[in-house]
Amino acid sequence: MEISEHASLLNVTMLNTLMIIAAVLIHHESLIRLSGWLGRIPHGYSGHFRLIIAVFCILIAHTIEVWLFASAFYFMHHTEGWGELAGNYSGEFLDTVYFSFTTFTTVGYGDIEPLGVLRYLTGLEGLTGLVLITWSASFLFVEMQRYWPTR
Repeated sequence: MEISEHASLLNVTMLNTLMIIAAVLIHHESLIRLSGWLGRIPHGYSGHFRLIIAVFCILIAHTIEVWLFASAFYFMHHTEGWGELAGNYSGEFLDTVYFSFTTFTTVGYGDIEPLGVLRYLTGLEGLTGLVLITWSASFLFVEMQRYWPTR
């Protein structure tokens, strides 16, 4: 494998590591803050309301994380030597966001193909998305046990 001078193995590793660290920290902070907010909602509101708020906030956190990865893909695609996105990709940022959503959720339709060293971030985004989505599901499960009445 040949990596150009613009995208040395060290640069690729640093960018990939920074993306994962940023996504995990965003997710951690989102869940910590959300937990505090849910606890401050007056008791007059139902547990269902709290959970709906939690789901929307988690969706916003995941969207921010996807856009973070999309920014890295966009940068890599438009910078020489970092690889490219090919196939049904126009070079527009929203196409990059679409690609990032399908990668983060591990849906991977395959209509946009990563080439070059950009592929490594693709694999890491899929793994990161899987872990963060699982973390969100665990958080929601705990919140459901806390706020939904027992049967």
